[in-house]
Amino acid sequence: MASQHGGWSLFLQLPFSLGRFGVLACLLPASSLMTSRYPNSGELWMPCVKRRLIPSDLPTSNGYLIVEANGGLNQQRLSICDAVAVASLLNATLVIPIFHLNNVWRDPSKFSDIFDEDRFIGTLRQHVRVVKELPKDVLLRFNHNISSIPNMRTKAYSSPDHYVQKVLPKLMELGVVRIAPFSNRLAQSVPSNIQALRCLVNYEALRFAEPIRVLADDMVVRMMKKSSLAGGKYVSVHLRFEEDMVAFSCCTYDGGRKEKIEMENARERSWRGKFHRPGRVINPEANRRDGKCPLTPLEVGMMLRGMGFDNTTFLYVASGKIYNAAKYMAPLRQMFPLLQTKDTLALSEELAKFEGYSSRLAALDYTVCVQSEVFVTTQGGNFPHFLMGHRRYLLGGNAKTIKPDKRKLVLSFDDPNIRWSRFKHHMLEILHHSDIRGIAFRKPNDSIYTFPMPDCMCQQDGI
Repeated sequence: MASQHGGWSLFLQLPFSLGRFGVLACLLPASSLMTSRYPNSGELWMPCVKRRLIPSDLPTSNGYLIVEANGGLNQQRLSICDAVAVASLLNATLVIPIFHLNNVWRDPSKFSDIFDEDRFIGTLRQHVRVVKELPKDVLLRFNHNISSIPNMRTKAYSSPDHYVQKVLPKLMELGVVRIAPFSNRLAQSVPSNIQALRCLVNYEALRFAEPIRVLADDMVVRMMKKSSLAGGKYVSVHLRFEEDMVAFSCCTYDGGRKEKIEMENARERSWRGKFHRPGRVINPEANRRDGKCPLTPLEVGMMLRGMGFDNTTFLYVASGKIYNAAKYMAPLRQMFPLLQTKDTLALSEELAKFEGYSSRLAALDYTVCVQSEVFVTTQGGNFPHFLMGHRRYLLGGNAKTIKPDKRKLVLSFDDPNIRWSRFKHHMLEILHHSDIRGIAFRKPNDSIYTFPMPDCMCQQDGI
């Protein structure tokens, strides 16, 4: 309940009047924050992954590698990139990854429904062999049942040595091995050639399938046209306030009986008793203080207004189906009357073929966010982590991202006596902390997909 009381008390302090858009508009100074890069650090970094991977004739394959990618779009993306890396370590032929039907995402899409299969295979042809399916003679040895192929269960973040010592002998014995599930199954720190291969897959080989790509590109053009008064510049926000996210967080929002029943049903539907196991303690207030609760649309709007983004800001909101959207989205739309989503940028008939396919819809959001001037992340997860890395890769390592400290945000939101001037001061401090990050290099345990420098990018005058 604290999130609602704090957010609403601030919302009511804003000086509203009828603006030029015919809706309630906050009278605040025009934003000067629309720049895609941080101040020039004197370093210019460019993608150079192809220079770091030397094409060569591939040796005879040791056999076939089958992996099962689980989760949503970007968890699948992670699995695909790591699968190619493992195939290289094993000198194996990778079979196009199988997508597991997830209880939460419920998307039956295959690889070719989301990604361009031919481009994937062609881009990697001089580095790793990839085939669309297991040869019939190999499948015959296992009675045409992939589940009969030995599953080399592997711990999360396993080292390259593990694959060479434990998986390779079985691969050479049988000619084929399977690893399922395959998510986060390769260590972050691997040899430089393997890191470069991961980047080649993520940034060059993985291109969305044509139906996704065509509509996504059209949506970017439409968003730029709508924001033409701002030079085609817009801010994208990844808003994680879907029912499953709210339920998983175990946080309390309006605190009513209806919310409680809906959240209990959602948790049971997707996680079947996980939250009622013996010894499990759920403490919504502690979760909120620790910054673990998804921000409401109201809180996101208040944060952005406090940072200086005014009612003329062109905002693109990337999300799944927002929980209780009629209630929770209304204040955000009031604060940002130029707000767009995939449902407003695309025609209903254009979206119809993607309905029921959460990963394909997420791919549309991903494309529009990559092209935005500023990206705002409000919750952890693979989507913002991959997007931040992709934007760094495309924008010389210096793409502008706002990643707020949610523990500090909560202190301001939940203060019932805070005045707008003080709140704005706090938001500007949080923005400054996010701004000073600028150029960021990968540390040993960081993800290459979030921090592509220096493994996959070079200074302009270096290698």
